Amino acid sequence: MGASAPGMWTADEIARLCYAHYSVRLPKQGKPEPKREWTLLAAVVKIQSPANQACDTTDKGVPVTKEVVSMGTGTKCIGQSKMRKSGDILNDSHAEIIARRSFQRYLLHQLHLAAVLKEDSIFVPGTQRGLWKLRPDLSFVFFSSHTPCGDASIIPMLEFEEQPCCPVIRNWANNSPVEKSDNLEDSKKSDNLEDSKNKRDCEDPGSSVAKKMRLGTSSMMLSNSIAHHGTQESGTIKPDVSSSNLTKEELDTANAVAPGSFKVVDVYRTGAKCVPGETGDLRKPGVAYHQVGLLRVKPGRGDRTCSMSCSDKMARWNVLGCQGALLMHFLEEPIYLSAVVIGKCPYSQEAMRRALTGRCQEVLALPRGFGVPELKIEQSGLLFEQSRCAVQEQRAADTPGRLVPCGADPKSARWNSLDHSRSC
Repeated sequence: MGASAPGMWTADEIARLCYAHYSVRLPKQGKPEPKREWTLLAAVVKIQSPANQACDTTDKGVPVTKEVVSMGTGTKCIGQSKMRKSGDILNDSHAEIIARRSFQRYLLHQLHLAAVLKEDSIFVPGTQRGLWKLRPDLSFVFFSSHTPCGDASIIPMLEFEEQPCCPVIRNWANNSPVEKSDNLEDSKKSDNLEDSKNKRDCEDPGSSVAKKMRLGTSSMMLSNSIAHHGTQESGTIKPDVSSSNLTKEELDTANAVAPGSFKVVDVYRTGAKCVPGETGDLRKPGVAYHQVGLLRVKPGRGDRTCSMSCSDKMARWNVLGCQGALLMHFLEEPIYLSAVVIGKCPYSQEAMRRALTGRCQEVLALPRGFGVPELKIEQSGLLFEQSRCAVQEQRAADTPGRLVPCGADPKSARWNSLDHSRSC
């Protein structure tokens, strides 16, 4: 966690920059109500290397300039019954999508500076007349405070871990999980548990359940070393400790719980549903609940959505670029992200690679200039202060009301560097 990209930046530096920007530059309006609401954060960071150095330099002493150029928060997505043919309602207000939409606005403004106003810009003339390309000293890093919903959030769970917010209640008599809700992703839906006592336990920071959630960090990191493809099977595993990024103390703690080996007994689950008409989840207890690598749509509150999961959309960006179809008419090549950084949360490196790049390796017959570029994927050890987990930590046992996601669009905070303000 927090590993360094060669010669450029660390994951913690990117996270710290985004968190500071959120605290200082975004207005209070649209942010969560303290100790009652939570949200997710995403941003795009511009990385500028010295003029005489390429962005992929391996010189670890090379300084770079980092600047947040777009940012968004949000957890909501409207159902298909609320969609409008006129296009005057935002379908998808998840943080990642808000940040990318704001980034597109930034790119359009930068093109206007270069082509119309003849001012300094991130774009320079391309080899083809009338087309532009990104300056060679620039690259862009995408940051999200949580793993994207969908395939990237289906993460192995070891035997000493608990599902976040009690989505599965374990029947210790026969050691089998009893399903309580299929909305198990702590980033994309409100806590909608059927059992009120379990719900109160999850939201009470003093409860045994909440304490177990806070003690899950070491096992989350151990999960990073577990490769899993297709339907996963329960079994004993011996993680590659050399690549698990655990400290000696964390490893000792883990070994004290399950000496020598760890058993995958479940997976962190996603609320995103498989695309209708395609292969679906097996929905069996434990690790066989999900099938991985599938396309999914975001969950709705009773009304199915038509918006693809953030994992699927980010995988598409890594093939088609982030610029969109309109801007591509004026560019010589697409604008790709050089890296993705995720904040502190349940995380699997294998799941992230599978979801964002692995599923696209067989994509062929792309137009000239398009491809499936290498994408650095790293995790920071820094927690977003207004994430669900952080707010649960802050809440006292006697805090009234339940913990809920911050209000839907248009309250979600959005920021764009071209006007240095909240953009609507």
